[in-house]
Amino acid sequence: MTPLVAILAVLTGVVMGLLGGGGSIMAVTTLTYVAGQDPKVAIATSLLVVGVTALFATIQYARNGNIEWRTGFIFSVAAMAGGYLGGKSAVWFDGSTLLVLFAVMMAIAGVAMVRPRKALKPREVALPTWVIVIEGIVVGYATGLVGAGGGFLVIPALVLLGGMQMHKAVGTGLLVISMKSIAAFGGHIQHVDVDWQFAAVATFLAMVGSFFGTRLSSKVPASKLKRGFGWFVLCMAGLIVAKEMGVI
Repeated sequence: MTPLVAILAVLTGVVMGLLGGGGSIMAVTTLTYVAGQDPKVAIATSLLVVGVTALFATIQYARNGNIEWRTGFIFSVAAMAGGYLGGKSAVWFDGSTLLVLFAVMMAIAGVAMVRPRKALKPREVALPTWVIVIEGIVVGYATGLVGAGGGFLVIPALVLLGGMQMHKAVGTGLLVISMKSIAAFGGHIQHVDVDWQFAAVATFLAMVGSFFGTRLSSKVPASKLKRGFGWFVLCMAGLIVAKEMGVI
């Protein structure tokens, strides 16, 4: 692992600690275009890095009582099933196609970060369990296929469908992301060979970064940070599509 890749692995964790998401965007682009990994290997490895790092961050939220365990468990199990199926389905696509799909997901995330929006208002009564299950499967499959953590989809879903307050939605969302990402990783490794030593080091560095990111989150204006990262994500999505389409 080169020093640049190591630094970017730490930054991946910092981003997750600051924003509660965005780790997969950093991880996949770093592993593909800086570390030079095959796209399918990069996607699988990023799921491991993001899953374990999110689990590490979840522990901090759990200690503060900011996880809604029942809804989180239901959503997580459904998302794990969808994520596993998404990971297995990746064998039907070539690496370039998966990267383009990932870039589309990045663009959606970037727009969500850039657009100013009013605070999400939770439902007064949570939706039926079967609705949460369907939402979990759909989100899990879509993000598991391309190796995205999916925080930009999971957290709003927990607020709007699960009736959670935002601070609990972030903690519960990290629980969902960790379980879903690890399940999706299980689907990917059935047809992808991962460099386990490299993955272990990258995961450790990302965990270290998330520790510092969590501490910085109370000192950095979240709205400005999210908008700035959103524009970065949009630019990266454009570059990935251009590169995979042979434009550059």
